[in-house]
Amino acid sequence: MKQRAFGATGTNVSEVGLGCWQLGGLCWGDVDDAKAFEIMQAAVDNGVNFLDTSDVYGSGRSETLIGKFLKDCSEDVFVATKIGRFPEPGWPDNFERAVMVAHTDGSLKRLGVDALDLTQIHCIPTEVMEQGDVFDTLRKLKTDGKIKQFGASVESMDEALLCLEQDELTVLQVIFNIFRQKPIDTLFEKAKEKGVAIIARVPLASGLLTGKLSLDTAFAENDHRSFNKDGECFNVGETFAGLPYEKGVELSDRLKTLVPEGMSMVQMALRWILDHDAVSVVIPGASRPGQALGNAAISDLPPLSSELHEQLAELYRTEIAQHIRGPY
Repeated sequence: MKQRAFGATGTNVSEVGLGCWQLGGLCWGDVDDAKAFEIMQAAVDNGVNFLDTSDVYGSGRSETLIGKFLKDCSEDVFVATKIGRFPEPGWPDNFERAVMVAHTDGSLKRLGVDALDLTQIHCIPTEVMEQGDVFDTLRKLKTDGKIKQFGASVESMDEALLCLEQDELTVLQVIFNIFRQKPIDTLFEKAKEKGVAIIARVPLASGLLTGKLSLDTAFAENDHRSFNKDGECFNVGETFAGLPYEKGVELSDRLKTLVPEGMSMVQMALRWILDHDAVSVVIPGASRPGQALGNAAISDLPPLSSELHEQLAELYRTEIAQHIRGPY
């Protein structure tokens, strides 16, 4: 597993991490405790040292499972978590300093650590970011030693650029995949200039970029791909990268024709992300150990050809971008 500098933090992380939303068990179907530990172990055994979670994933379940895993883990693992979307007390109270401190203390307890490696504000309203008080609180949490670094997980490039102006912000997490290429021209160079790390989430567009979904695919009732297809519960971009499902399946089928010989569509999609040096780490999820192992192996693949990159950029410009919904 290759490692990359995590922005200007002085830390190196595995270029393939593990997204742990699914471990919460509320938005990706059921994942029992034993399976969750097997997934994390498979990832770490194959060089992954970066786990991304949030206090809201399963109302703390994801963090709790990670905390239990870390107790018996002999490897040094970097855990990035998030605050801002916990159901209690909810918005707008979640953005008050006392509540942010309490939510941070909750994460510390669940993860079983003295200081959080990284806290990110978790896709909070743009107007709250503009006010700036949440960043003052994050700076105070850092000064107090509760967090080591802070960043922001955002929905749009406007929000990313807004956060990029905040002093001491070291990380931005954005949706970035073959279907969502806007960060390349609007964000990446600016982030590199400021030494801000980029975490790429939703790398497989909720499974569309595996090439395995069809119009007949059925999702569990407690899977966000059932209840948030059109943004009914949270930002539509988090589900299928904001594409209407039918259009996403159609475009996925188009992409299958571009997959290089000897490579799977998943490998092409993840390798495409890693070919952008502004990205510090990509965080695909995994619902079983074999997926975690396969994702980690992407690090060993050679870069895609410049011709393929050009083809994928052209497809995005002419046939994909116009269909993306939600803040972008």
